[in-house]
Amino acid sequence: MKKFLPLLFAVAVLVLLMPRSAKFNYDYKKGTPWPYETLIAPFDFPLLKSEAQIAEEKARIGGEVIPCYRWTEDAYTSAIKAVDAVDFGKYARLKPTLLNSLRDIYGKGVLSDARVKVSGVYGQVSESVVMVQKGKTANNYPVSELYKVSEARSRLLSDATLRFADFPLDSILTKSGIYNLLIPNLVYDRALTELIHSETTDVVSPTEGYVRAEQKIVSKGEIVTDEIVRMLDSYKAEFNALFGYNGPRILLWLGNILIALILVVILYLTVYYTNASVFEDRNRYYYLITVFLIASLTAFLLERLYPSLMYLVPFPVSALYLRAFFKKQVVFPVYTVCLLPLLVFSANGVELFVMFLFGGAVALYAFNYFSKGWHQFIAALIVFVAMLFVYFGFRLIDTATAGNIGRTVIYLLVGSLLQVAVYPVIFLFERIFNLVSGNRLRELGDTNNKHIRELQQKAPGTFQHSLQVASMAEDAARSIRADVLLVRAGALYHDIGKMRNPLCFIENEPPSAEYHYHDHLSPKESGRAIVRHVTDGMELAKAWGLPTVVADFIQTHHGTSCTRYFYNQYIEAGGDPADAADFFYPGRKPSTVEQVLLMICDSVEAASRTLRDHSPETVSQFVEGIVEGKIREGQLSDADISIRDLRTVKETLKAHLAGVYHERIEYPKEETNNQQ
Repeated sequence: MKKFLPLLFAVAVLVLLMPRSAKFNYDYKKGTPWPYETLIAPFDFPLLKSEAQIAEEKARIGGEVIPCYRWTEDAYTSAIKAVDAVDFGKYARLKPTLLNSLRDIYGKGVLSDARVKVSGVYGQVSESVVMVQKGKTANNYPVSELYKVSEARSRLLSDATLRFADFPLDSILTKSGIYNLLIPNLVYDRALTELIHSETTDVVSPTEGYVRAEQKIVSKGEIVTDEIVRMLDSYKAEFNALFGYNGPRILLWLGNILIALILVVILYLTVYYTNASVFEDRNRYYYLITVFLIASLTAFLLERLYPSLMYLVPFPVSALYLRAFFKKQVVFPVYTVCLLPLLVFSANGVELFVMFLFGGAVALYAFNYFSKGWHQFIAALIVFVAMLFVYFGFRLIDTATAGNIGRTVIYLLVGSLLQVAVYPVIFLFERIFNLVSGNRLRELGDTNNKHIRELQQKAPGTFQHSLQVASMAEDAARSIRADVLLVRAGALYHDIGKMRNPLCFIENEPPSAEYHYHDHLSPKESGRAIVRHVTDGMELAKAWGLPTVVADFIQTHHGTSCTRYFYNQYIEAGGDPADAADFFYPGRKPSTVEQVLLMICDSVEAASRTLRDHSPETVSQFVEGIVEGKIREGQLSDADISIRDLRTVKETLKAHLAGVYHERIEYPKEETNNQQ
């Protein structure tokens, strides 16, 4: 029952997010036949004009745009003060003339030499008339009665020349900075210009005539023309804005619940048929539900509030979020389910679904090669190009709904680059849900890790054993496409419990040791000391904060087997088999492929040290015997591994041992030459 509670929660969230009104259920394209039954207008609605028609009428009615300026006193005041403060030296008589000229110039008004701009839809800006707002009044003035900055400078020079023709006036005005003091006191106000002009052109009606109730809009099989597209667009706008849902509200709610339930059931079945073990891993299960809900929430909210921004959302990053913690066979099917709300509720859902589905598939492939550092931008650009192909493919077959192509392309580019920005959120998810990403496993598998260095210092023999097991397990994992990073981390940490009592294990005893740890212990005491490294290891794993998926290798690498050597001693000494619990490991049987690999490799590596004959036949029988022993003891009864994979693993281990224990030629001894 516990695995269904998150699914019920997901259903409740989806129902709350779903639209509260009916959806316009017709898809149409210019130049294609109408695939539905003949459509009759169910009510009166206005026939909307196209944007091009409205812009043309506004341009015709509005004519030229008269630019608006605000009169400011600051420019005049600062110019007068600055000129008054200039020391003209022997040309001091020039100052009064310049001040009087500035008063006259600013009294009429000074404009900038630059051309003014308005939005493209407003037409041509007038160059002969301007509107000047001074205080609370605004009046139109011919441009010829005002000064532009360049004209004001010429007027200033001209006024001074009339009285002081013998002065080097241009040089004086330049060096003293007087020319630079002339700045516009009429400041262009673009917002006011467009507001006033739009008020004069808003008389243009956005509609022309009506489509009456019972009037035919389009017949079945009829080719959809420009005029039919305009009627359909008008009908859709009126339907979405005013018509809403006209049936019982309870039916709308039931419909939403049913659709939400279907989406969640599809998610459940997808996980069930790809990797049902996800349901047993609570953290990964909750994380998967979270990714699904985030994708669904984004789709629902944007479709309701800002449909045009849908192209800006980096949906493919959801595939990367799944890729970090799930196997390949799970990722793409679940990602596909995450996109289903787009297909169901978005106005152009088919296009968005196909585009983001392809983008996610390409992202999964590209991130295999471009996942580190700045290389992620390369992957993002590859995803952008992929989605662009899909977008233009739809544009080629659907020119009627092209919209603003340039803006959409920019949205797709920005959305693709946003993948790089939001991808690091995965590390937050990793902590929240206590999951393990590939990067975390690489850190744990680094032998420079402080915990591994501590193992090396306290139990050097165990450290060397762990390295050999890791090498062997990595080869085995690659041979059957298991998780190499995970099995390496598990191999390095599986015996950390031996750090608590390293001399209890023979690999940590010095070669010349005269005293052996077990010499004066009973078989039961030795058995307890040996099996204790599992519980000690689990305690260390908890203290170090090792992820559960790594700590599980400590508990499963011996399964529920016993310390056969000391157990046999106990039985031979007349011990009671019913009282032999001290010899059995307090673990559990391996369940995942990686745990099975570690159990087998741990036994093979430890036992291979006793081999004296390393011929291919002996090595083959040895490996077969180890694996058959695990099967016979029932240690692999809960394991998720096929017979074919087990056969492949055995052949890989045989090849690995053959490489380790290959024969070497005997080099001749060098003769010592004692001659001087």
